[in-house]
Amino acid sequence: MPLTRDRIIGHDNERLAFRFTMLNGGVTVECQISDAGFGELGGGKGPESIARQAQFVALRDAVEGIASDLFDRVPPVKGRVIRIFTKHIQKFPSSPADPIATGSELDTDNTVSLRVIAETRPASAAQ
Repeated sequence: MPLTRDRIIGHDNERLAFRFTMLNGGVTVECQISDAGFGELGGGKGPESIARQAQFVALRDAVEGIASDLFDRVPPVKGRVIRIFTKHIQKFPSSPADPIATGSELDTDNTVSLRVIAETRPASAAQ
């Protein structure tokens, strides 16, 4: 069952991650994306911590889709925090004609294209 949107908590300077919550039915699920994950998803190093909320809002559908996918992969455990790292960000080949790959067979120079993520993720998964 996909998670649904909830609250934005904000950037945690100690953990170098942006925190937010999602809902599994009526149960709140704590989530966070690492600064490195933000950079990978946005295709660059990422903004300073003060600009993280604006970046989160811009990438929110993609970030929440990834969090929901991670949540669905393992049985629910009360109190578990969904943590998104660079390894969870889909990587795509540099040529749009190439098939979409999902991981280690790609060169590390390839960056994530948010446009491609939005085009390949079903609309229902982003909600």
